[in-house]
Amino acid sequence: MRAVSYSQFGPADEVLALDEVDTPKPGPGEVLVRLTFSGVNPSDAKARAGGRPGVTKPPFDRIIPHSDGAGVIEAVGDGVDRTRIGERVWIWNGQWQRAFGTAAEYIALPQAQAVPLPEAVSLEVGASLGIPGLTACQTVFGGGDVAGKTLLISGGAGAVGHNAVQLAAWAGAHVIATCSAGAMDRVREAGAAHVFDYADPDLAAKIVDTTGGQGVARAIEVEFGVNAPLLAQVMAPLGTIAAYGSGKDMAPALPFGPYLFKALKIDITLIYILPLPERQAIIAKLHEALEQGALRPEIGATFPLEACAQAQDAVMTPGRAGAVLLELG
Repeated sequence: MRAVSYSQFGPADEVLALDEVDTPKPGPGEVLVRLTFSGVNPSDAKARAGGRPGVTKPPFDRIIPHSDGAGVIEAVGDGVDRTRIGERVWIWNGQWQRAFGTAAEYIALPQAQAVPLPEAVSLEVGASLGIPGLTACQTVFGGGDVAGKTLLISGGAGAVGHNAVQLAAWAGAHVIATCSAGAMDRVREAGAAHVFDYADPDLAAKIVDTTGGQGVARAIEVEFGVNAPLLAQVMAPLGTIAAYGSGKDMAPALPFGPYLFKALKIDITLIYILPLPERQAIIAKLHEALEQGALRPEIGATFPLEACAQAQDAVMTPGRAGAVLLELG
């Protein structure tokens, strides 16, 4: 099979290589998926670049990157029902703590990680569900029902944020979102009742005013470190900050006093390690929204497998609109 891989950290165009490698075989409890699309995420590019603190070399001699993808089950291992052969599926954790991910024509992995794709959902959309879809769903619903609550979603134009806006609006939340000035119309169309430029110097006051002075019950936060002071101002007492990123400041100084006297909760989400029962509940919620047409994940760009380096650069480019995919044929 064709696969893109790397054996050392570095720039995408220097370390990623397209080669012919052996097609894997499904072991006991596994399925073999012929992939149609591979989802490319910022975490994939950061891992390849060696951007994780304290990690000086790749954890495996050779890595096929990417954790998300979609395709069709072509074979099954012992203990897997053969009726799964021919099933359209989407993939989660394809390369999490494993050497070989979805930037290849095939992947073999535990059958639970190949989720049946609802009939009306395309394989392109399926390839975007693993990290962007599940992260959005978990950060919105991880604390329970949000109907009637005020949610603040930062980065509402990003892949996770845009999904989160749609899911929260579908669930009956009052959605406030922030994004760049050029993306505001797109975020409104996704379901946000109020959209603000994240660079607005009066952002905190405008958010609080929008809530009638009551504050935000739940915040979905992509840049926790940068926005920690803002959140101290806009959150309602006993509110929850569901943080899934802090790339611009990985060691933030927390304004503990304001957080303390509002008894704010910080709920950090790393979707890779979500326990299976919780993951299954979130998958069911995600599928429900997709089947009702309430969630329409956007695809920003699609590249051929041989352009994997360009795809990884594209996913790190500010201002992109939607997920980045590799098409595998």
